[in-house]
Amino acid sequence: MFESFIKKLREKSFITLETTPMHLPTIEPIVDKIESFGLEKLVDGFTTTDNPLARLKYNSILASIRLQQKFKKPTIATMSMRDRNKIALQSDLLGANDFDIRAILALTGDSAKISDQPNAKGVFEGDSTLLLEIIKCFNAGIDYSGKPFKIKPKRIYPFAVSNAFAKNRKTLEKKFKKKIENGAVGIITQPVFSIENAKFLVELFYDLRENFTNEKAKCELILGFFPIMKLRTAQFLHSHVPGINVPQIWIDRLYKAKNEEEVGFKMSKELFENLKEFHPKIHIMTANRFEVAKKILG
Repeated sequence: MFESFIKKLREKSFITLETTPMHLPTIEPIVDKIESFGLEKLVDGFTTTDNPLARLKYNSILASIRLQQKFKKPTIATMSMRDRNKIALQSDLLGANDFDIRAILALTGDSAKISDQPNAKGVFEGDSTLLLEIIKCFNAGIDYSGKPFKIKPKRIYPFAVSNAFAKNRKTLEKKFKKKIENGAVGIITQPVFSIENAKFLVELFYDLRENFTNEKAKCELILGFFPIMKLRTAQFLHSHVPGINVPQIWIDRLYKAKNEEEVGFKMSKELFENLKEFHPKIHIMTANRFEVAKKILG
């Protein structure tokens, strides 16, 4: 399953859909929605988020197991460095491996200071690079301390994330280089909102990748896509989220729109089609608005 998943990433179009487990003791509402819209037939795989914004949610690895077993599609489980030390990270990887969860999105994680859990403290033994290093060890048949496993884990495929925008080109180059050097098979950007932004990222990434050899030279860039349906969403992303650039034209059109959702969807759909034609490796994020994902993909 995962070998063909990675092969498709490297050779053809590649579409993944983000799911955000909820503040519930079950993942079934998400499973039911995906099934009701037939989304499993329209994407190559799913991702599960790991307590975004440090807000308590259903476990990302367990959610991945459920989605993968239900839809027979590879699922990338996010693992945040905020909540685990090296022991817990490795323990979770071992358990996930047994259930064939072998694609991991390494994330440093949002600060525990913004958590909805009183006095929660972040662990932060390292940033996402540490998890990439741990995965590299597992793939070599040893744990992070160098102790060999009696049974070698099935190969794990690590993914990483990157900003979609920076005022200084060198900032993005540094992030890309670090993730490629540490073995990421794919780097997912934050959402892009113009084809110009996408072209800049693709050119920058693949020019940089030419400096690598062997498996590192096979790392792929996956463009983040997030449909904007409201003016307030566009304004919030533009003003408060570092690493994202929402062009002024989005804000202006939504401000003038009589029907924000209609205009926002039209602009988002057009952007998605342009991205798919230009660089058909896309990660769709809809904040669990799966009806929107269906309309975008349909």
